[in-house]
Order: sequence, then C-alpha cells, then structure tokens
Amino acid sequence: MAGSADSTDSTDSTDPPESTGSNDPSSVGVSARGARRGLLRRWGEACARRFAVVLIAWVVAVGGLVVLHSAYGGEYSDDFNLPGSQSQDGLDVLQRHDPAAGGYSSQVVVHDGQGSLDRLGPQMASAVSELGKLPHVLAAQNPLETPPPPSGAPDVGPLSTDGRTAYITVRFDVRPNSLGSGYLDGVDVAVRPLRDAGAQVDYGGPLGELARPAPSDGTSELIGFGVAVVVLLVGFGSVLAALVPLVSALVSVVAGLSCLGLLAAALTFATVSPTLATMIGIGVGIDYALFLLTRHRQDLMDGADPVAAAGHAVATSGRAVLVSGATVIVALAGLWVSGVAFIGLLGVAAAVTVLTAVLGALTLVPALLGLIGRRVDRLRVRTPVAETAGGQGAEGDGGLWYRYARRVARRPWWFLAGGVVTLAVLTVPLFSIQLGHIDDGADPTSFTDRRAYDRMTDAFGPGSNGPLTIVVDQSGVPTSDRASVQGDVNRALTDVPGAAYVTPLTPTSDGDVLVGTAYSDSRPQSADTTDLVNRLRDDVLPQAVSGTQAQTYVTGTTAAQVDFLDVVSARLPLIIAVVVSLAFLIILVVFRGLLVALKAAALNVVSIAAAYGVVVAVFQWGWGGPALGVSGTVPIESYVPMMMFAILFGLSMDYEIFLLTRVHEAWLRTGDARAGVAHALAITARVITCAALIMVSVFAAFVISDNVIVKMLGLGLAVSVLIDATVVRLLLVPAVLSLLGGSAWWVPRWLDRVLPHVDTEGEGERAPARAGDADA
Repeated sequence: MAGSADSTDSTDSTDPPESTGSNDPSSVGVSARGARRGLLRRWGEACARRFAVVLIAWVVAVGGLVVLHSAYGGEYSDDFNLPGSQSQDGLDVLQRHDPAAGGYSSQVVVHDGQGSLDRLGPQMASAVSELGKLPHVLAAQNPLETPPPPSGAPDVGPLSTDGRTAYITVRFDVRPNSLGSGYLDGVDVAVRPLRDAGAQVDYGGPLGELARPAPSDGTSELIGFGVAVVVLLVGFGSVLAALVPLVSALVSVVAGLSCLGLLAAALTFATVSPTLATMIGIGVGIDYALFLLTRHRQDLMDGADPVAAAGHAVATSGRAVLVSGATVIVALAGLWVSGVAFIGLLGVAAAVTVLTAVLGALTLVPALLGLIGRRVDRLRVRTPVAETAGGQGAEGDGGLWYRYARRVARRPWWFLAGGVVTLAVLTVPLFSIQLGHIDDGADPTSFTDRRAYDRMTDAFGPGSNGPLTIVVDQSGVPTSDRASVQGDVNRALTDVPGAAYVTPLTPTSDGDVLVGTAYSDSRPQSADTTDLVNRLRDDVLPQAVSGTQAQTYVTGTTAAQVDFLDVVSARLPLIIAVVVSLAFLIILVVFRGLLVALKAAALNVVSIAAAYGVVVAVFQWGWGGPALGVSGTVPIESYVPMMMFAILFGLSMDYEIFLLTRVHEAWLRTGDARAGVAHALAITARVITCAALIMVSVFAAFVISDNVIVKMLGLGLAVSVLIDATVVRLLLVPAVLSLLGGSAWWVPRWLDRVLPHVDTEGEGERAPARAGDADA
C-alpha cells in the first residue's frame, strides 16, 4: 500500500477496479454508493473515537434488557396444532358436545413396586380430586374406578393387569405445556399423598414436557467459546485480537436472548428457540467480528491510525456484514412461506440474535478496537500474519493456498469430480429419510416423561403413549339412523391393521357425537403409527359412514403431530424453491454474473443435501446416535430439514460473498480468471478457515444437549458448515470458476441495466492514511 491516502495501488483489494462493459455501474449508482461509504466510515470512526460512550450504552442496554426479561419474559412451549386441520376440527367438535372429554390430555403415571395399587385407593381418590381442582383442568379420571377392558381385549389401561401400574388422564382446556413450569407446583401437591405412600409418580405427555429441566446450554457455550479462543489465538497470534470477537458475540447473544424472552411473553415460541438462537448468534457474531477485525489489523500493520482503521473496516467489511446479515434474516423470513406459525416463529427466534450480532459488529466491535488502539497485537502468542500477505505473495511465486489454487486450475475436472463424489456418497442416506415427530422414548431416563413413557410401554404397550381419539359427528344424521351408524363404525374398527385395540365408540350425553380411542401397536414416532392415522382418516372411517351425513375425525396429540408432518412435508419443496431462488438473485445482484449465481445456488443445494445425509445416517440409521446420547433410532424431526435449509443458506452466503468478492476484484483488475481465483483463495483461506472452524465447534458443542432435536440441529449445522468450508470452497468453487473462466461473470446488458448495484466490500473505499500522512 502506498504511503499516501490518495494512492490507488492496484494491490489493495479494496481499491475500485477498472472495469468495462456490463460490469460498469451507472453514475447514479456510484453517487449513491459514495454517500453510503461516507456514512459507514464516519459511523465506524465515531464508535472508535467515542468508545467509552458506545461501551456504556451497550452495558446499560444489555443490563436493562436482562432485567426486563427476568421480570416480564415469557415461557417457551411447543404448539403443533394447525387451525383447519382434521385433528383441530375434531377437537373443536368434541369440545362443543362434551367439554370434559375434549381439551388437551396428559397422563400422570403411578407405579407401586410393593403390590397392587388397590391398597392406595384413598390416596388415589385424593390425588384425582385435587388434580381436578387445578386451574384449566376439565376432568381427571380415576384409574381405579374405570371399568376394565372387555374380555379378550389387550390391556390398554388405565390399570394394568397386575394392578401395579396405572395412569390418571387429566384433560385441560389449554395446552398444558403452555402453562409455565410454576404450574407443576400444584400438580406436585395434588399427587403428594401417592408419593408419601411409596408410589412412584411420573408425568407423561405435555405435563412431562413441562417438567423437563430448563435447557442449559452453558456447557455447550463454554466448549464453543473454548475452541474459538484456541482457533483465534492460532489464527491471529494475539490475545486481545482473540477476545474482541468473543466479547462482541457474547454481549450480542445475551441482548438477543433477552429480546427473544420478551417476545415470548406475547408469542408462542418453541422450546428449542433459545438454544437455536444461541447457536446461530454465537456463530455469526464471532464471524462478523472476525471479518472486521481482520481488515482493521491489516490497516494497522500498514501504519494507519486506529480510529481511521476502524472506520475503514466498518466501511468495507462492515458492508459485507450488512449484506450477509440481511441475507440470513431474509432466508429465515422465508420460513413463513410454510404457512405454519410454529416454524415461522423459529425463524424469528434465530433472526433476533442475527440482528443483534450485526448491531454488535457495527457498533461494539469498532468501539472495542478504539479502546484497544494499537495494542491489538501486544499480547502475542506468535508473530501476527497480515491478511494480504498471502495475496501479495500469491501473485508472485509463493503462498500455499495460491499454489493449491493454481493446481486446481491446471486439473479442474479432477478436483470437481472428487468434490462431487464426496458429496454424492454423503447424500446417499437422504433418499431413505423418514420425517416424523420424536417421542418421549428418546429422552434421557432422568426425565420424568421418559420414565412415564417406559412405564406405559411396559404395562400397556407402546401405543398407549400416543392414543388416537376417534370422533364421529352424527348431528346431521336422523335420530332413527344413529344406532345403525354406531354399529357400522364399530364393526369397521374391528381388526384394523396396525391397531392394537380400538375401544367401542359411545355417544356423548347429547347423542350427537360418537367417541372412542384407538391404540397403535407401535410407538408414537413410528411410521406404522402415522400409517394407522392415515388409514383411519382416509379409508376406514369414511367408508364406514358413506351414504350418511356423519363426519369423522381422528384427533389427539399424536394425530396433531401427523397433521403437522403432512403440512411440513408438503411445503418443504416450496421453502427450498424460495431459498434457492433467493440465493440465485442475491449472488446475481451482488456479482452480476448468471453462471456464478447458478453455481452458488446449485452448490448450496448439494452441500446441504450431503449434511441431510449425515443426519439421517446418525439419527435414523443409528450410526453413532448412541454415542451422542440418543436412545435407539429416531425419525428426522419434521421441521429440522426446513430450518437447516434456511439457516445454512444464509450462513453459506458469508463465505460465498467473502470469497467471490475477492475473485471478482482480481478478475476485473487483471482479466485473468484463473489467477483471480488463486489470488482470492490465498487472501481469504485463512480467515474462512478460522471462521468455519469456530462455527463448526459452536454448532457441534450442542450435540451434548439432552434435547434430541438440538443434537440433530447442532450436528446438521456443524457438518454442513464443515462441508461448505472444505469440499465446496476448496474443491468445487475453485474448480468450477476455473472451468467457467470469464464467462462466469457474464450478464446480458438488458439485465445489467435493471439490476441494482450493491457494493458488498466497499470496493470504492480508499484505505486509511498512514499516521503522519495527509488526511484523506
């Protein structure tokens, strides 16, 4: 870099390259970008110069948010109900005609290892009475007073044949898991007589989910931060340089989680939301700060003033952070295309910490850099390396990454084939994916819902954990024909494939509705149970009432989960199409190249497909699941692929934009497409490698969570980032760009005229002047 602020040394990748043809921005675009450049530079310099004000503002803001969250923050709960679905319509019918039999059910499982529960008749009656008095409880069923099943029928409860195990069915007018953990205090008081008498009492279903320990991500966060410290120390060689991204990410995540908790007071966020927000927030928070810090340190090495260097970092890399953050948020917003509020709100939860990470990068990071000043490399563990050293050496005769990229350019087909084969092998398990809902049997045995699940399975069979309520609305059937309808339905429900037992349907008190219960011969998460629900809905029940005005429904928690699965499965292709289209449009607008945009969209799809394959192999096939603490094999949670696709699309844009920006700059400056790839890889490889290692470690650390869905997301995100930063960035992207050459950046003139101009890395920004030079 030249010693004057007015220098336009061509080796500075931030200098505006000479370009011709369709890549030239209009004069209006240049003017607009110039105004934005000035604003971002002034903003960064102001934060660095007045670092005390910015830091105090952050402390006050975060402290206030934490206090507000502790006072007014809401609870998290899972709501899989879909308005207009058959399960919800059936529930509505039942609640209108027999409120006590409707609502949302949960089980309190009682086991007496000393003998028959008959000896605890008074305690059982007391517990059932007190449960019935709790707020929002419609009814509580005493298992000792319930008639046993007919002779020859399977033992499906509520009292086991040996009399040692029973379950109290409690029905609520709201979802029990939305009542807050404090509600369990009343439940504990109600069942205390049973526990005092020596019985073991556990909560199943939604009550059990409410009783799960509050998710604690502290260990995962410590592991992620610990690995990040090591990577940053090795990558930058400075303790202070390593601390800046960590402090920025930590503060941003705390602020984001507090905001999310306040939103949870008004909206129903899934229980996995805070963990998901933490994973994403830490990952992008460190990445964004890392990009700014890298640019800032290079300017300091070139002799720039710390304040001016911070302003230049915000004006250049800060613009890339804005584009990347906006891309992630747009991708997460695309989840609303599913039409399912549960999934859309998961996107909102992740977007909250992405937003605070962007704010932290653009305000807190320059303030910290202003506070540190020139001392950023003072506490060294090794000699710091300049960002552009590889690039300068690369255009000469040195640089490991430069030599590697030139080797790729000489044999692009070999490297392309290697990358494609690797991804193809990893993708194979995807073709056997089974979407579903993970039941309580996959939870740790320390959870009360898992203990209740095991008790129910041992005493009544696996299907008892997911009973299906059959509802037949015969209000439109003449009274004289209702007995015939009841008989036809009961006969049709005899020996249904996949059903362990179906209770005879009985009318409600008004005679308008028939109600019964079906038990699968498989556990709730099994594909056989899903098939049973669909068989009852699509074939058995409609055929039984054909020719009448009766309407049939299958409802209950398990049926609602099947509805949710059907909707998500049907809309997943739409989400993928929207996200891929966004990837194509963003790259097209930013880099103005049709083929490079197609390449980016295609590589996103294949790399995420490979990550899906790994998740299927580990969790569904059981290849390593037990080592991760998963009990047996489980289906892939229905919304996990949708979440992974949206999140990973946004995250992959970080590295895509960072790498392609440098490739594009070098190509416009030199006209040599292959040399441009080598130059860009030499400059960006170290930063991308550090950023990817940090994000992989952050995501992978969450596989130690007790929540299987969190394990699934953590592993899937970690594997995908690893694939993206290695196979895609080091094999496929250099090989494809070398094969395409200059045609990668071609765009029709008519399209070039209508596309907006986006300056992602501040190409028009001049580097800050060295200390002592004339002010730019």
